[in-house]
Amino acid sequence: MKFIHLSDLHIGKHLYHYNMKEDQEHILEEVIGYTEKLRPDAVVIAGDIYDKSVPSAEAVAVFDDFLTRLSSVSPQVSILIIAGNHDSAQRLDYASRLLGSRGIYIAGKAPETEKEHLKKVVLKDEYGPVNFYLLPFVKPSMVKLITGTDENGNNLSYNDTIHRLIEREQVNIDQRNVLVSHQFYLPMGENAEEIERMDSEIRTVGNIDQVSADILQKFDYAALGHIHKPMKAGGEFYRYCGTPLACSVSEAGQNKGIIMVDIKQKGEITTEVIPLEPLRQIKVIKGDLESVLAQRCKDYVTVILTDKVDLDVIDMQDRLRLAFPGLLEIRRETVRQADYTRHADSERELNPFELCCQFLGNADAEEQEILQEVINTVQEVTK
Repeated sequence: MKFIHLSDLHIGKHLYHYNMKEDQEHILEEVIGYTEKLRPDAVVIAGDIYDKSVPSAEAVAVFDDFLTRLSSVSPQVSILIIAGNHDSAQRLDYASRLLGSRGIYIAGKAPETEKEHLKKVVLKDEYGPVNFYLLPFVKPSMVKLITGTDENGNNLSYNDTIHRLIEREQVNIDQRNVLVSHQFYLPMGENAEEIERMDSEIRTVGNIDQVSADILQKFDYAALGHIHKPMKAGGEFYRYCGTPLACSVSEAGQNKGIIMVDIKQKGEITTEVIPLEPLRQIKVIKGDLESVLAQRCKDYVTVILTDKVDLDVIDMQDRLRLAFPGLLEIRRETVRQADYTRHADSERELNPFELCCQFLGNADAEEQEILQEVINTVQEVTK
């Protein structure tokens, strides 16, 4: 059973004031090309189809075209999709039953009642069945009728919630099983603060959304989404493929791609990272003005100027915009600024969440989670 694992398309994304539609269409065209060339049995998309829960008509049209062309690849490819934290579960679930009859399986909403279970898609090859369990992004409050609450009636932690959701599934470990999920799985023994996260990810304060990756061990492969940098979640076959296209300056220089997974008989798995080539890279170019100008390109660029002399601001901006049509921002780095930051260890700028918590006083964990969600929503709308 061969399948392509990708996630975090973030269709509709704007990078600063640039509409990335052309860039996203280019990268999706590459995915279609590899699908036609490699002829997998399935394509798995592990959440965050769109960048916003209410996508624009333009973004919906881009994904519709991608899905239509992907489903027309011959021989037919099964397509498995889950909702991420950026998606609207209800919108993504629209017409899912009809699409399921055509080999497109969508899990927008997680189970909400005791009678409901994770959507399970069974695909077969010469070795028998492969069971795909589709677990869309979940918050503890969404599934508390199933997972329950603690002794005080509060929501369970993300870790306990996901463990209970998966443990209630009757996974036959003698068969080949794949989990498709969009959560923050933390490898056992690692500190969440040490996991590199990107600016384009929505994070929770204190990493309260972390889930111990030990729950993945009952699966042969975990196709994960949510983390934008490619990484393994505690095992060779528990993988975040990362975004196919860089979504922020913090992702500059990362090698992006998709993962081809080949599961033969039980216990025989191989993976291959297939690199994708973007239409435009995201770069950070640092140096004095003249050396920066010598590196002119059509990529998206953040410029960090190190000139120690005063520059004509208007002239400098005009020259940089001419050299870099995709200019994102211009920063100045001076000796005086460096000295200031070196001696200002006791002072730092508070982020919006810290500022609100300082104003409100003692807020419990649930209130902090609600506050963080409000801040994330405001930041998403104002991007």
